[in-house]
Amino acid sequence: MTETKGLVALVTRNLRQSGIYIAFAAIIVLFTIMTDGVLLNPNNLTNLVLQYSYILILAIGMVMVIIAGHIDLSVGSVVALAGAVAAVLIQQQGWSWWSAIIAALVVGIIVGVWQGFWVAFVGIPAFIVTLAGMLLFRGLTLLILDNISISIYDEGYKQVAGGFLNGLIGGQGFDAFTLLVFAIGVVGFAAMQWRARAARVAYQQDVEGMPAFIGKIVAVAVLVMAFAWQLATARGLPIVLILLALLIMIYTLITKRTVFGRHIYAIGGNLAAAQLSGVKVKWVNFMIFVNMGFLSALAGVVFSSRSSSAQPAAGTMFELDAIAACFIGGAAVTGGIGTVIGAMVGGLIMAVMSNGMSILGVDQSVQQVVKGLILLLAVAFDVYNKRRAGTR
Repeated sequence: MTETKGLVALVTRNLRQSGIYIAFAAIIVLFTIMTDGVLLNPNNLTNLVLQYSYILILAIGMVMVIIAGHIDLSVGSVVALAGAVAAVLIQQQGWSWWSAIIAALVVGIIVGVWQGFWVAFVGIPAFIVTLAGMLLFRGLTLLILDNISISIYDEGYKQVAGGFLNGLIGGQGFDAFTLLVFAIGVVGFAAMQWRARAARVAYQQDVEGMPAFIGKIVAVAVLVMAFAWQLATARGLPIVLILLALLIMIYTLITKRTVFGRHIYAIGGNLAAAQLSGVKVKWVNFMIFVNMGFLSALAGVVFSSRSSSAQPAAGTMFELDAIAACFIGGAAVTGGIGTVIGAMVGGLIMAVMSNGMSILGVDQSVQQVVKGLILLLAVAFDVYNKRRAGTR
């Protein structure tokens, strides 16, 4: 093992990823000061999770699409379509809430199969296919809803995005179950970090010093448990947060630990080399869009559950928010680079900024300008990194 390098070396060794975490922390501190602490108010944090959960779900699928070198402009329309299908089945056809959710997810998978076929097997660029899909699925939504909004009154369906787990194991003034779940998460994170460090040591690779390693674990634990405490003293653990956490864990494992995940990076990094290596490029691209359709439908269920309705204009501009989250989180515009965790941080940066500016009463138009500038800076940072790497 080489000599310890310290916390500064740990941060600078991977500026691309560490920079986004530093920016995220700085934005939280800035808006906490500017809002006199309202940003970190327990109820505000809970609302922040509920309001942006569907964008984060979309970002998980979108980052895989972007890593493979594609783009998907239709996810907002698929969100609206899935919500419309669920609403019509529950309110007009009398289906149960869970069977309506399954039907909406099946619709999303069919959408993914449709788009994946044109991209992977016909060879039409994803930009064109999904642009057509954006119009096609929005039109289908209008037909299904007959161009009117449908309210959803089923309490079971509303619980998907509006339900909380609270009081399962008691607590005085706080929900002990929420703290227990987050504590288990922190222990799991520490164990994974320790295992990864041990593996790097075994292969005689550079690792941070033990003080820096422990400091990193403690810092993450403090931040996570502080967030958990705020939730525990508000309404408890949101069900949608559990769903989001499961998706993050599953898709992180898929992208980092499976052959399919490695093939996605290979296709985005060097398509010709991937083909020569025997990667089944067409099938991988096909499955990426099937997965995107499934996650778009899931986001549609969450969004319609939260709003308790299906609306013809639902999901408008969601695709741009999801794409922006991925690029702000470190995904490369040329593909081959990006992570699920990075996309989540990118989405949270946008969420905190939007929420903070709304608390400060900043006009919506100004918020759009700020978001646009942040996205531009994130892409410029990506281009700068590539040029710097090319000059070495």
